Amino acid sequence: MGVEEVDNKPDIVAVLDQGEAPTLMEPLVIGDSSRHRASLTDLAVELAAKSAGFRRSLPPGVLAALADLVRAMNCYYSNLIEGHDTHPIDIERALKNDYSADSRKRDLQREAAAHIAVQAWIDAGNLRGRAATVDGICEVHRRFSELLPEELLWVIDPQTGKRKRLVPGKLRDEHVQVGRHIPVNPGALPRFLKRFEEVYSRLGKADSIIAAAAAHHRLLWIHPFLDGNGRVARLMSHGMLLDALDTGSVWSVARGLARNVDRYKGHLTACDLARRNDLDGRGHLSEEELASFSQFFLSICLDQVAFMEELVQPDRLRTRMLLWAEEESRLDALPAKAGVVLEAVLFRGELPRGGVASLLGSGERQGRRVVSALVDRGVLTSGSPRAPLRLAFPAALASRWMPGLFPEKPE
Repeated sequence: MGVEEVDNKPDIVAVLDQGEAPTLMEPLVIGDSSRHRASLTDLAVELAAKSAGFRRSLPPGVLAALADLVRAMNCYYSNLIEGHDTHPIDIERALKNDYSADSRKRDLQREAAAHIAVQAWIDAGNLRGRAATVDGICEVHRRFSELLPEELLWVIDPQTGKRKRLVPGKLRDEHVQVGRHIPVNPGALPRFLKRFEEVYSRLGKADSIIAAAAAHHRLLWIHPFLDGNGRVARLMSHGMLLDALDTGSVWSVARGLARNVDRYKGHLTACDLARRNDLDGRGHLSEEELASFSQFFLSICLDQVAFMEELVQPDRLRTRMLLWAEEESRLDALPAKAGVVLEAVLFRGELPRGGVASLLGSGERQGRRVVSALVDRGVLTSGSPRAPLRLAFPAALASRWMPGLFPEKPE
């Protein structure tokens, strides 16, 4: 009985609301009068143009295939930031219900599959206009967490060692500390999240691009959930940019953040700092640090658009794909002329199955043989046995077709 009383005391204290005012997280945006605004506006305009141009350059079939691969890439890098290293090849296996015999690796595969399922839900438009709302944020957390294996739902307090089960979509009901930052008391969460939604969900497209980084930090600063805040914040940012830029989900800021993880985390910590002086805005927190993080965040976005654009330039992608197909044919792993079919699908977007034989100048049987071999290798896909063929980018071939997208999988 005595043990139960000790365990219950932290829960009783945790619901206290000490009356913190939402002004504690101001500034929420870099306003028009800020000396930092002009440079951020220039970056936002450049990002909008580059992102739109990249998307328009892709054939429809390539767009869908690339979005599928980027989803796995985004999942890999977002989880990597949290210290969970599940390679996209293992993620792809999980999506085919091919799980590791090792329980820890299997749990991480299921975590990755959960992340991809939520992002696919976002990419389908289900979060449109709601990415920065309390309802949308809680739904993202719920959808992600309810797909996690039981072991990953338990959170350990690093100070007390106490284990607590995460409730999907539920705001935390106890105090937490993240590094040196002590987020607002649990009773104040609804008040702070309401203000968060009022500001970030009503911005126009241009302002949403500029404010994406600010919203990212402020959500982490509030720390609404017991665990999973980092993944939720990056999925929210993905949804905000999807709305504001119509990205087509063919590039991901998560890759850039993970590749610059020390700077990313350093900026987040710096944004927790209080206003320094009269030149540092008019809010409680530092406007200069928020502007610096915004500059970093938008620059990372631009860098990732440029990287993906360079990677999937049709002529260069074609060369890498045809070289692979030629090598596989020489090894008798693919029929001759398989590359011809790949090239046609790459530039046309899709190819009717009935057109393969005439494309190859062969009989129907040989056409079916080539298609079957390419489907078995995971480089062609279709909605049904009669549906047109579309390109697919399997993670196992990413190092050949899209070098640098993510690290080689260690043996």
